[in-house]
Amino acid sequence: MTDVPPPAAQLDLTRLRVLAAVARTGSVTAAARELHYAQPSVSHHLARLETEAGIPLLQRAGRGVRLTEAGRLLADRAGEIIARVEGAQRELDALAGLRAGRARLAAFPSALATIVPEAVTRLRRDHPGIGVSLVEAEPPEAVAALQAGEVDVALVFEHSDVRHTRSVDDLSRFQTTRVLDDTVHLVTAHGGRGPAGGSGRTGSALLRAHEDDAWIAGCERCRADLVARCAAAGFAPRLAFETDDYVAVQALVAAGAGVSLLPGLALRAHRNPDVVTVPLPGAGRSVLALTVGAPTPPAAALVERLVATGRS
Repeated sequence: MTDVPPPAAQLDLTRLRVLAAVARTGSVTAAARELHYAQPSVSHHLARLETEAGIPLLQRAGRGVRLTEAGRLLADRAGEIIARVEGAQRELDALAGLRAGRARLAAFPSALATIVPEAVTRLRRDHPGIGVSLVEAEPPEAVAALQAGEVDVALVFEHSDVRHTRSVDDLSRFQTTRVLDDTVHLVTAHGGRGPAGGSGRTGSALLRAHEDDAWIAGCERCRADLVARCAAAGFAPRLAFETDDYVAVQALVAAGAGVSLLPGLALRAHRNPDVVTVPLPGAGRSVLALTVGAPTPPAAALVERLVATGRS
């Protein structure tokens, strides 16, 4: 009786993504951070992938790892395989049209509280067969989820008119659609000195009027924006409180704890009646929808409705 060779092991797509991330980032730790996995989970996937491949893919190099020749080969092929699978999914979605499919979106909190619900409502009204899933994520995390294939659209923002650390390092990797331009506002308390001078004053002059006040800062990207604007106005702000919660920011301002900068979307999501807001001349941020290459029909339909909502 002729021996029949055992079937070849099948390579798991998730583990190929992990190997590709290790090759791209240069370490297990960086790959775990990019993919939003725990480091032991990444190590487990790599060990299983080596078992499936039947050949060592990584070797220790000091405190890190490096790919073997087989590992480099498989990492190169992994990129091709993932691209083909994603391409096939896009083709299937196109065949199905907008009668079915799903659109997965990662967006920052103030967008999730304002334009996203209306955009989702419009999408479901026009195409009830499309499923929508949402996840809250600041721009870097949203981009990482997009790169890992966990979402189809990443909604991010960029403070585009001052030089400081960017929310997203390289937009050239993505197809970018502008959703709206969001104005940055100076927020002060009723009964305080307020946005001294009112109309006609420059943004720098408005900020300098509060040089001696305590400031309330938000997330790392918004804090960098605040510090950069104050530096351009000629002073370093005294950061007394730090919170990402725009409701808490306004409560602190209303209580007289300090002043702050908030984008229009945050004020649209929640407006404390005991604060005064004034647009900061020349200050704004761009809200952008990012996709990897041409989006699937459901994702493209979602982006269209985000843009329409942003304009309304």
